[in-house]
Amino acid sequence: MTNKELEVKIETLPDELKREVCDYIEYLSNKYPADGGKAGKFNYRWQSCLAGLKATSVELQHRAAGWR
Repeated sequence: MTNKELEVKIETLPDELKREVCDYIEYLSNKYPADGGKAGKFNYRWQSCLAGLKATSVELQHRAAGWR
């Protein structure tokens, strides 16, 4: 599957499901790192997942507690 095919599928999802997809991608990235598990610099890929989210930091904390 190409990146474009994935983009098209993701674009059709509602925002909440897009966040779930982003969370799952982050989970898989952490579980199967591209560098084979070697320690490296921290990345900020997760930031784009929150770009469309309109919430305060406190609201995010409450939502995150519900995700655990």
